Amino acid sequence: MAVTDVAEPFEMSLAAISKHLVILANAGLISQEKRGRVKWCKLEPDALREASIWMQSFGQFEAVNLDAFERFLQNELGSGPAD
Repeated sequence: MAVTDVAEPFEMSLAAISKHLVILANAGLISQEKRGRVKWCKLEPDALREASIWMQSFGQFEAVNLDAFERFLQNELGSGPAD
């Protein structure tokens, strides 16, 4: 999908969407390619499958609190608060 198509359903600026997509690309969950003036995004199914398997280890009994999950990751990885 083009970045503009990815951004369309969200109430966020295109710049904010682009920042999120860069994070996903850096994690290997998507790839990005620029063709002309358009930047295209592609899901990387193998990486998504690995992430899905990893997240399933947290259980299916209750919804994951993403804020708490982020704090857990920061503590585990020894990094400071996310920007």
